[in-house]
Order: sequence, then structure tokens, then C-alpha cells
Amino acid sequence: MATQITTGTSELRDITKMERIGAHSHIRGLGLDDRLEPRENSQGMVGQAKARKAAGMILKMVQEGRIAGRAMLFAGPPSTGKTAIALGMAQTLGPDVPFTMIAASEVFSLSMSKTEALTQAFRRSIGVRIKEETEIIEGEVVEIQIDRSLTGATKTGKLTIKTTDMETIYDLGNKMIDALSKEKVTAGDVISIDKTSGKVTKLGRSFARSRDYDAMGADTKFVQCPEGEIQKRKEVVHTVSLHEIDVINSRTQGFLALFAGDTGEIKPELRNQINAKVAEWREEGKAEIIPGVLFIDEVHMLDIECFSFLNRALENELAPLVIMASNRGVARIRGTNLHSPHGLPPDLLDRVLIVSTQPYTSDDIKYIIKIRCEEEDVTLTESALDILTRLAADTTLRYVLNLISCAQMLARKRKAEAVEDTDIRRAYSYFFDEKRSVQWIKEQQHRLVSEEGVDFEAGSRPAAGKPTATGGDAMDES
Repeated sequence: MATQITTGTSELRDITKMERIGAHSHIRGLGLDDRLEPRENSQGMVGQAKARKAAGMILKMVQEGRIAGRAMLFAGPPSTGKTAIALGMAQTLGPDVPFTMIAASEVFSLSMSKTEALTQAFRRSIGVRIKEETEIIEGEVVEIQIDRSLTGATKTGKLTIKTTDMETIYDLGNKMIDALSKEKVTAGDVISIDKTSGKVTKLGRSFARSRDYDAMGADTKFVQCPEGEIQKRKEVVHTVSLHEIDVINSRTQGFLALFAGDTGEIKPELRNQINAKVAEWREEGKAEIIPGVLFIDEVHMLDIECFSFLNRALENELAPLVIMASNRGVARIRGTNLHSPHGLPPDLLDRVLIVSTQPYTSDDIKYIIKIRCEEEDVTLTESALDILTRLAADTTLRYVLNLISCAQMLARKRKAEAVEDTDIRRAYSYFFDEKRSVQWIKEQQHRLVSEEGVDFEAGSRPAAGKPTATGGDAMDES
């Protein structure tokens, strides 16, 4: 039911759905066919055919459990879809395979050591599928008889339940009578009762009772009367991550810590005990390990200590597939004075499979803009679309995608349905891109507060031997 909300401008709107549109909310998968060949435009993915195919091959191996403990690196210029491909992989894996996404700078902002933060991220990415057997009672209700005492305090009753092969009468207590009443169970319903928890589930009405009533609700579901024995053993499967098991066992209020997020540092002795227990469950056939994926964005922001920890963690028996993304060329490895490709140490680069992403073509950019307009519910005229496509080639794709909603706001101000080229031009004049911002700084340099020796050319380094605005090594070189 739509709700009317009064805003500050006394405007009434029908709110049927509230949804936040993110930068990658249009991504639905990798856009590959059954032979892992990339479609030109599919599932929100455009272009980057080689990188998507490589990601699809890796995913296939992850699903077969053959590539755990390895690493791959997406390397390419900014705004070439590295994070989009990683999110497409997460969508393709489905809910059962753990996918953890972190930014490298998160490791330094938490109230715990860097190695503990990385360990927790690793263990979030390893799933444990636990199988349990439970007894259930399943059958068609023949009759429910409930007797209440004069005061109504106590209730007793009998439940007659049958399958095609047998029929049994069960005595009912207060708890079971309440559960049956809550589910509105009547004669003719097919029900399932979990013996351990006492949970009652109504599966539907029996086909044998379909002619008992002239009128039936549209949501009435008819099922066959169950066969075989009334009491059966059923296998129930739960999937949890190793980190969740760690947290629950680490403190008395461990289960609540999962929701609060304040897990603190977990002792390695406890983790070793949990690993031993999981290994025991695997041998007994009670549990199965599901290696997932850990995605580390902006991986060049990690320092040499984190890189050495990653080297060791990847050799661990319980390690997920680690996917990293970097937009750096030859850059300084944080914590050292050494320069290396992508800002990663050579010994770690030796372990990873490197996938490069290429700048988008103008046709790809045009299609991406169309997809984003559909996602943001914006109508563009053909001339406005051409201007945005040319603008993306001169500036950046991210800048152009940010202009779309600004131009839509300007179009609404003049009561227009579609965004036209005049709206794009006005938005372009209000908001600077990087090149125009640098040009403006050069023109206004005599009025701005700055230090001598800082070179304001876009993409260049400060002059060698001269202090930077942040003081020496505080800022990473690109």
C-alpha cells in the first residue's frame, strides 16, 4: 500500500519502494554464456571481454573447489571496471559461496592489528557446510481433538495423523496445541513437525479434501498425502563461515558480537581448536569446506608487513581465492623505498595470475551511460547521450556518470521530461573535472596557499628532493 509523505516543500509523493542506487547496483553477473564466452552486453557488464572470460574461468575452478589458496590481480587504469568484474563474480557465485570484499585501507582503520584484520577477512571467506540429521513427523491430519480444563489453564488433546501406508494417534501437550493453533491446522492439512524443536509447518491441503468446500482461497495449495512411515529422518544443511564459528566460541556473548561487529582479537589457540574440530567433522562426513573469494580493492595501499603475511596465508590449508585490484603502474611498495609493478612486492607478484583491464571504447562508454540512465530512471535525448560519450573520452567515465543525476535535477527545474544537451552543458559548467581543476589551480596559484616545489601537472610527481604538501613519504607515489 502506497504511503503519502509530506516533505518540507509540502509536496506529496507516493512512496512504493525505497531503494538506494549504488555505483555498481546495475551489475547482475559476468555476462558469460554456457561456454564461458563473454556476451557483448549482458547482466550489466559491457566490454572487457578478455578480463571477464578470465574471471569466468577462475569462477568455474572455484565452484569445483580446485583453486583455493591462489591469488589473482586485476591491473588497469582507473575507471576500467575492475571492481565491477569482482562484483559480477560475487553475483555469479550465488549466496552459498562466501564472498568478502574489503578495501586495503580498512586494515589500518580497525581497532586491531593488521594481521588480525586480514586473518578475519580470510576466515570470513571460508564457508563450512554442516549437515545435521533431524527426526520429523510428516502426514495428513485426520482429526484434532482438544480438551480444555474448566479453568482453561491446562489443555490436553490428541492428534490423528496418517500417510498412505499407516495411521497414528499422538498425545498433545500445551506447547504443541499452541503451535498447531498458531498455524491454524485443521483436518485435511498436510503438516510437518520437527521433533527436536517442536516447529509445525503446514505444507498444504490434501488432494483428498479438495472437494470438501465449494469456495477456496487463491493461495490454497494442494499436495499429495505423504507415503511411507510417519516418522522420518531428514538431513538439514547449515552454511556458516569460519569467522562466525570463531566469534561465537571466542566469548560468552559471542553470538551477539556477530551483530555488534565488535569482535576484538581472537586468540590463535582458539582458531587452532576450531580448525581441528572442523577437520574432525570433515572426516566423519558431517561438514564440508567451501573455499570462497576474498576481494581486496586498492591492494597497493597495503604495506610490506601485510604483503609478507599474505604470502604466508596463501600457503595455509584453509585459504580462499584472493582477488586483488590495483590501478598503479610502477609504484613504491608501502613501508619500503623499493619500487615495483602495481605497488606489490616481486615475491607476491610471482604467486598471482595477472589480468589486465583496458580503457573502454566510445561504443562501450555509450552503452554504459545508457545502462546507468535506466538504473537511475533518467531519460536522455540522443544529442545529450552523444555529448556525454564525447565528454567521457575527454575527461573520465566516473565524472560523466556523476553528471547524469545533476543534469536530471536541472531538467526537472525547467519542468522537462528528458535531459537535453543544455542541461549537460550547465552541469558541466557547475562542476569541474580533474583537468579543468588543475588548470584553474595554475591560474589562481598566486592566491592559493601552497608550498614551493609542488608540481601541479596532472599525473606528475613532485620534483625530486623537494618536500611535498604532506611531507615526504606520507603520500604514495602513483
